[in-house]
Amino acid sequence: MSAALLAIDAGTTGVRTYVIDERGRPLTSAYREFTQHFPQPGRVEHDAEEIWAAVSATIAEALANFEQPIAAIGITNQRETVVAWSRSTGRAKARAIVWQDRRTAEYCDALVAQGHLPLVRRRTGLVLDPYFSGTKLRWWFENGVLDRTDADLAVGTVDSWLIWKLTGGASFVTDTTNASRTLLFDIGTLSWSDELIELLDIPRGVLAEVVPSAGVLGHTATGGPLPAGIPITGVAGDQQAALFGQACFEIGMTKNTYGTGSFVLMNVGTTCPAVVEGLLTTVAWTLPGSPGPTTTYAYEGALFVTGAAVQWLRDGLGIIDEAADIGPLAASVPDSGGVFLVPAFAGLGSPWWDPYARGTIVGLTRGSGRAELARATVEAMALQTRDVVEARSTAAGVAVKALRVDGGAAVMDLLLQIQADQLGVPVTRPVQTETTAWGAAALAGLGAGLFSGLDELAGHWQPEAAFTPFRDRHDADALFRSWRRAVERSRRWIEASSTDGPAGKTDG
Repeated sequence: MSAALLAIDAGTTGVRTYVIDERGRPLTSAYREFTQHFPQPGRVEHDAEEIWAAVSATIAEALANFEQPIAAIGITNQRETVVAWSRSTGRAKARAIVWQDRRTAEYCDALVAQGHLPLVRRRTGLVLDPYFSGTKLRWWFENGVLDRTDADLAVGTVDSWLIWKLTGGASFVTDTTNASRTLLFDIGTLSWSDELIELLDIPRGVLAEVVPSAGVLGHTATGGPLPAGIPITGVAGDQQAALFGQACFEIGMTKNTYGTGSFVLMNVGTTCPAVVEGLLTTVAWTLPGSPGPTTTYAYEGALFVTGAAVQWLRDGLGIIDEAADIGPLAASVPDSGGVFLVPAFAGLGSPWWDPYARGTIVGLTRGSGRAELARATVEAMALQTRDVVEARSTAAGVAVKALRVDGGAAVMDLLLQIQADQLGVPVTRPVQTETTAWGAAALAGLGAGLFSGLDELAGHWQPEAAFTPFRDRHDADALFRSWRRAVERSRRWIEASSTDGPAGKTDG
């Protein structure tokens, strides 16, 4: 390959842009955080224009001293966050509503009470939870933020917004992985569902064209942060990109990404599987082929807050100065001293799906200090993951035999050893831990014809460290039982009415 790949990783708290070679090695990168807005309890918003500014700035910084041409662009993004913008001006019409936002919880409850959950599960593989994009979009219309009759309106997930901006409005598309997170997409037919669009009362014309995860999606336009004419050839939601970057190309292969939240995905093959209680069924990726594109599916467990709890220790409590301090501080004590942190700051995801849960700390004594709370935060990442893995093994009858891990917190040996002990299986960290960005780049390379296929990409995955279980199962199970008691104390903590819309106006 004579040219490099550009990967844009537009995450929940910031944007990182990488220039990556053909073996997945970052050559240069740049990062910029953007503002988190919390206008009311349970609400989380982003400024889409600030996200675009961060993308533009990180592209410029990453390429400042890089002379090699860019062959293709891959994009990966926070998935369920929804953006609205003007087709004519290209400007955002409202703050983006973030996947962590809980404002539509009551409306989701109403849909369940009306008997719509079976249809939603059957068509989308998802659950009725405010996590997903569709009810956020409806909230905009119902509360007068957007106008259903506005022919100038475009709505999409962050991938659609960035592709629109990069192409100067020439491409309004989303890929199957991001579409599968909207509550509006039929993952069996791989098309927007007329039934669900009608159920949520969404105007069909505001939605993007759905395309495969690899292939030519558009070209950069003049006046942007990149030279004109560079093809955008890969896109996937961040967790699917990580599964792809971890080379989990065979049925049963599983990864966990420890990011703002954590997401456990298992490749379940090219046949859309039956839904599993407590878990999500989602599109893993759609690749071009002959006679047509091929779609791979995944089971997913979504944990809303893992790394975000570390940010809370830093920014909310001030008990650490940098996120990297969490590992050494947690390792400075042999255990948490009976302290448990349930980081349900945005409700609980898999397998509980409780939007009314809230963060809980239990087990405090006079002997509890900074180190014990740090240790409890690290343990919570591993214990939540076990919740998901056990639910999947029980309901789907598919046992995880090994776990590949990535994300910022995966650098912590302590976390990965606790994870191996809790699951009772080996946990492996690859040489390239930025697998989300590499997954986007790999998809872009496939879409541009720079890679021969999945076998070549699988050969680029290399282990850096492996952690095998050594803790006595009795001790690991006792810790897990106590964790479950702590989880029960966090569940359905707030009253449903506190997630209503603006004063005098409820959603649903």
